[in-house]
Amino acid sequence: MLVNNAGVGVGGAISDAATKSIDMQLDVNLRSYIIATREAIPALKAAGAEHRKALIVNTASIAGKAGQGWLAVYSATKAGVIGFSQATQMELGGDGVQVSALCPGFVDTPMTEWVQEQVKPEQMIQPTDLAETVLLLLRTSSACLIPEVVYTRPGDASAFGT
Repeated sequence: MLVNNAGVGVGGAISDAATKSIDMQLDVNLRSYIIATREAIPALKAAGAEHRKALIVNTASIAGKAGQGWLAVYSATKAGVIGFSQATQMELGGDGVQVSALCPGFVDTPMTEWVQEQVKPEQMIQPTDLAETVLLLLRTSSACLIPEVVYTRPGDASAFGT
């Protein structure tokens, strides 16, 4: 199993985005996933051949499902993670490798401290929710592919495209 779980977001208008900030988000949020996956492919293919199932879990974001104003670069990188996950599944699925993208809303981590005045930590998705999903993905059979999981808070209409 490979879990790509990295993210950094720099809020602000795209017109004000510094090149250094753009590069950092691209490097951490997308490039690192691509390189880690590339390097793990031989071991994943070997595990897929032996066990009929190896797993790649890529943490994206709900912002990758629908772009968020003031988080344009972050949204773009996480949309890229979703597309990368889909393409990698197409390439490696025949080798017994499954790829799943996790797309959470606000998770109670240091990355979301900036929003805690609007959303209390206990109202956020918990890191254990994502960990439980990874355990579920590990427990499913090789005949069951879960390509994507979207997490949102109860009552959040954005989960339904509204």
